[in-house]
Amino acid sequence: MLQSKIFWCEKTSKERRGSMRMTIERDISYKVRGLMAWAGSGKTVNISRGGVLFTTQSHLLVGAEVELAISWPALLNNVTPIKLIVKGRLTRSDRTQAAMRIERYEFKTCGFKNLITKPFLLGGWEGGALRRTEG
Repeated sequence: MLQSKIFWCEKTSKERRGSMRMTIERDISYKVRGLMAWAGSGKTVNISRGGVLFTTQSHLLVGAEVELAISWPALLNNVTPIKLIVKGRLTRSDRTQAAMRIERYEFKTCGFKNLITKPFLLGGWEGGALRRTEG
């Protein structure tokens, strides 16, 4: 069962960002490119049109290119899990959180293998492919 925590954040007069942030907690995996490539996992803290704040397993290098794969709470056609892929640069980081500016994004399906968790309900597997059982 997919569960997520979603809350709306209102823009205050003290807010300097150009777009409103939405508090949403979703699982992520991240890849940081640079002299020392790094990968890890965490959760989103908030997201806006222009950036993402997420938890990290360690301090990440500010200015480095980063790619996040965010598990999205909606299903494509109410069936297929999807993920949001965002790419950009790290704008700040500490030991437990990092923020990035979004430069590109796209939605991708998670793949058929992630959708089927109990193949016996569909007749089982044969040679790595689903097989239909008669009867």
